[in-house]
Amino acid sequence: QVQLVESGGGLVQAGGSLRLSCAASGRTFSSYAMGWFRQAPGKEREFVAGISWSGGSTTYYEDSVKGRFTISRDNAAKMVYLQMNSLKPEDTAVYYCAARKLMYSSSWGEYDYWGQGTQVTVSS
Repeated sequence: QVQLVESGGGLVQAGGSLRLSCAASGRTFSSYAMGWFRQAPGKEREFVAGISWSGGSTTYYEDSVKGRFTISRDNAAKMVYLQMNSLKPEDTAVYYCAARKLMYSSSWGEYDYWGQGTQVTVSS
């Protein structure tokens, strides 16, 4: 069982930065691949970034955030982060942290555990 709690969302101007954090509980956190997803009003939930379980910490990104967002994890602290730079109004959404046993996936339906979400609003 894994419980996830996101924090760090807020209102920022276009071009600004935010750092989202996801605190996880559970003894086997390092054996979970982690993902960040987002959902804007009226749109489907979409993949943003993912990181493999502790073995290699390979990272994956949706094309529109490559070069702007960075996902990282600290297994000792049971934390996952999403550093978001050069934010754009189209990045506005509720951002969710998710966990999946072992294997990474970009499909939100394949994740087992979810946080409650944190709102990110980027003004133009």
